[in-house]
Amino acid sequence: MTKALRREIDFMLYDWLGAERLSELPDFESQDRSDWDAFLDLSGEIAWNELLPCYKAADREEPWLDDGQVRVQQQLAQALRVYLDAGLHQATARPDVGGMGLPFTIATAAMAEVMAANVAGSGFIMLSVANTRLLTDHGTPAQIAAFARPQLEGDALGTMCLSEPDTGSSLGDVTTRAYPEGDDELGSRYRLTGRKMWISGGDQDVTGNVIHLVLAKIVQPDGSVIPGAKGTTLFIVPKLLPGGARNDLSVAGLNHKMGYRGTPNCLLNFGENGGATGWRLGAEGEGLRIMFDMMNEARVNVGLSGAAMAYRGFDLARQYAQERVQGRSVLDRAAERPVPIVRHPDVRRMLLVQKAIAEGALALCLKGAFFKDTVSHAPEEAERRRMHDLLSLLTPVIKSWPSEQGLVALHHAIQVHGGYGYTRDFDVEQLYRDSRLNPIHEGTTGIQAIDLLGRKILSEKGESLTALLELIRHETRTGQGMEAEAATLLELCDWFEEVAALLLRDGSKGLALANATGFLDGFGHFVVAWIWLALARAADAHPDPAFAEEKRWTCRYFYAAEVPRIRSMMALLLSAPRLVAELPDHVVSA
Repeated sequence: MTKALRREIDFMLYDWLGAERLSELPDFESQDRSDWDAFLDLSGEIAWNELLPCYKAADREEPWLDDGQVRVQQQLAQALRVYLDAGLHQATARPDVGGMGLPFTIATAAMAEVMAANVAGSGFIMLSVANTRLLTDHGTPAQIAAFARPQLEGDALGTMCLSEPDTGSSLGDVTTRAYPEGDDELGSRYRLTGRKMWISGGDQDVTGNVIHLVLAKIVQPDGSVIPGAKGTTLFIVPKLLPGGARNDLSVAGLNHKMGYRGTPNCLLNFGENGGATGWRLGAEGEGLRIMFDMMNEARVNVGLSGAAMAYRGFDLARQYAQERVQGRSVLDRAAERPVPIVRHPDVRRMLLVQKAIAEGALALCLKGAFFKDTVSHAPEEAERRRMHDLLSLLTPVIKSWPSEQGLVALHHAIQVHGGYGYTRDFDVEQLYRDSRLNPIHEGTTGIQAIDLLGRKILSEKGESLTALLELIRHETRTGQGMEAEAATLLELCDWFEEVAALLLRDGSKGLALANATGFLDGFGHFVVAWIWLALARAADAHPDPAFAEEKRWTCRYFYAAEVPRIRSMMALLLSAPRLVAELPDHVVSA
């Protein structure tokens, strides 16, 4: 497993993306591949030697409450301490605040191995990394010193506290309140009261402190709050206050999840005894705008976890298929002895499905990470803006396609294992349960679809989509190899251009958004078709001919079996846009 995934990562980073080009950016000019490989080596070693061995133990022994303190499975807590003590979570933080300043692309590749080994363990890390980045980007020097540096030094972990029991993803309607209490050396101070639900890592005993970033509404002098998103502000609320006193927040309960069981998921109460002390991060009313930075990073990480678990499931399935001997192949019924099930055509098909999804999803996530590095570090404003628009368009796809298709891949991984795959003795059962969260958290698939079609395409008059289609056409026409697939991709570019023009001309945005999920599904398949053509072409230069052949066959499969589904995925949107909107209530109601 370790060698297989690392081989894919190296190919995607260096043979396909050309990650060495990142050294040309001013912020990375002192780094080269040897630095990045050393980081990947250490991260992979900790992933497979420390985090993987407790993958099943942390699933069996869920976090528990002990006199108000959440306890994490001991072996997992120890493995996380090894990771934090190695300083790997500091990878992308700026050097001036104590980080390594590595490219996001390299850190994303390393996190793929961590997630493949133990996705519940990765949850603690990725949230804290994003939390720290938000603090260092938007906090005052005093706030960075008090709340970001402890995370960088491994003495604290961070969370994001957005959802509430009754508001879910409707973040403009949060009911948590913040009462002004003057200023101090850490900025504008408030007392917070309210409840937050679904808080991953909301409490734990891996580190001494937990730094919460909390969305709340400031109570105005007349007792009112500003409604909607404009009234939402972000606050830093630590579990332990500077000086060590316990803040007024508590764990009211733990959510018992289908998967991701190693990560505590908490219901938090703020202000049961007068109000939790918090400091405003950024300006009043800027909470959602600031938090979107963290949410977008989290969305990319959700997609990455889907890709990583799909890859691990694929690797386990292909190993099992080579070892399990059963039956005679329909292609060779004259065989005297049973054959490894990998010789059965349907098993080969299921393995090919998994390979296409897992590798395509991983490449998609790394492509997005490469765009993010360009957005953050390219010296030319025009290039930063172009990549920003492309990344913004692709973010809902990066979050949703690996999440949804990763479940398809793991469905096939279980099927390859047969009855054994449905038992807890084999990891694919747990991988499927863990992956089922991905289409839900950080915005459901339906929310991602509305974001893609509504905000990123219709509201922008299709400008970002046009830019992406131009990029795909340019790469497709200037590359060589896989000519039949290239012709199909160019035809799809024309078709999506026509679809976008139709939707923009029609003007019935509500009906389009009512069927947005089908658009996201089809568009995601289109984007991954682009990715697979590029992977197959890049593999032609690989020194191992067998490796290049793997990529060509998988690309052919994707175009033969998956690409034709794109139009049917969008059938409701294009052929029956009123069907769901005009559906009588009693059809789906009790």
